Amino acid sequence: MSPKFIIQRIINIILNPAKTWEAIYSENRQVKVTRYYIVLPLTLLVAVSASIGSYVFTHSQLSVVYSVVSGIKYLILLLIVIYLTSVIFNEITSALDLGKNFSISFTIIAYSIIPFLLCLVVSLIFESLFFINVLALYGLYIFWIGAEKMLNPPDHKKMPMLIAVFICVTGLYITIYWVLTKLADRIYFAFLT
Repeated sequence: MSPKFIIQRIINIILNPAKTWEAIYSENRQVKVTRYYIVLPLTLLVAVSASIGSYVFTHSQLSVVYSVVSGIKYLILLLIVIYLTSVIFNEITSALDLGKNFSISFTIIAYSIIPFLLCLVVSLIFESLFFINVLALYGLYIFWIGAEKMLNPPDHKKMPMLIAVFICVTGLYITIYWVLTKLADRIYFAFLT
């Protein structure tokens, strides 16, 4: 896949999620395609943004090594959150009798988290624009449309599924961020200074 395709897919999922979910559903690609062409490029972009923001604005008094550690922290954080949420969402769909397919769960979570990742790119470089992260809630709409297309849940199961995934992503992100920040700071100040 070309970079042009990846950029176009990201733009399409934001501007026209219903049509894009139709295309994703008809393509029926493997997890590795979504992982290598959507998740990894965006998480790497967030990691680079975290490093730049940390070095230029947030922690300019510390060495460049701290900024690199900060970028690595975000890369690990986002990959863990996306994969754990996908695993949990797979179990949620199984419990709601919607089938158990990790590929579908991962695809829905990966595309739904795109607005959050794009917001992080901006807010990690310019910390004063932290409020922009509220736009990441658009991912809930992308999730809703994707779940309807990929899983076709009955109406009474849609809202519990959405709430469960929102709580899962938020809880995992906050918890893992806290743990990784403590760990990264301890490693940096103990060994790298």
